[in-house]
Amino acid sequence: MTVPLLPQLAPDAFDKPDAGKLAIGGSPHPPRILILYGSLRPSSFSRKLALEAERLLQQLGAETRVFHPHDLPILDSVGADHAEVQRLRAWSQWSEGQVWVSPERHGTLSAVFKNQIDWLPLSEGSVRPTQGRTLAVMQVCGGSQSFNVVNALRVLGRWMRMVTIPNQSSVPKAWQEFDDEGRMKPSPYYDRVVDVMEELVKFTLLVRDRSDYLTSRYSERKGDLASRAATDASGVVERAPPVATLPAISRQDGAAAPAKSCCGPACCAAT
Repeated sequence: MTVPLLPQLAPDAFDKPDAGKLAIGGSPHPPRILILYGSLRPSSFSRKLALEAERLLQQLGAETRVFHPHDLPILDSVGADHAEVQRLRAWSQWSEGQVWVSPERHGTLSAVFKNQIDWLPLSEGSVRPTQGRTLAVMQVCGGSQSFNVVNALRVLGRWMRMVTIPNQSSVPKAWQEFDDEGRMKPSPYYDRVVDVMEELVKFTLLVRDRSDYLTSRYSERKGDLASRAATDASGVVERAPPVATLPAISRQDGAAAPAKSCCGPACCAAT
């Protein structure tokens, strides 16, 4: 059977969008947000901005985790079973949304930040560690305002099949925007960060319980149908693959209570 005027379409794989499947409701728990930043410097402004974002997200009702990249090895220098790699991947799967913050280095994002993304594969068995999750992107600049990094982060987010929110933040002359305690000073740049975090929480609430539906693709459904048809024709009994499980992340491994990952400069200095 074919669809009139669309003979090339596979009707069994075609799914007309249904507003009823997008109804608000679902999970009662707080939105789960993972925050990544891209600098190892003790006075890192990307970390300060990440922690300011965390405070705002908690005030907005989210559950947060900040991944500190200091002990994450360079990609492929160790196996994927390394504890910090496993932590990063586990927290990515735990998250329903993410915040990416990087300084601008030579006109683009830092190697420290990119290394974290490179450790998150596009696919891992049947699980995509980032697909369907929401994403907010921010950058800090040492000089005048630039949007090179947030633009590059949007490309990465699209490649990782994430739902990147429209708003974004770029903080110029970041050394002027934070006080001696590492807190961001009141300014229009701070207001924009508030806007971005508020929008992220809203989009996460909209997307999280229907991300599988939102990211369901005709081409993939068509491929699945063809694969099942081939399996049925061969008479082979298909067994369900074992469910991949990640090792538990204990408090001793450095996972703070979900509500707070870091509270200020003293905590950050220890990382």
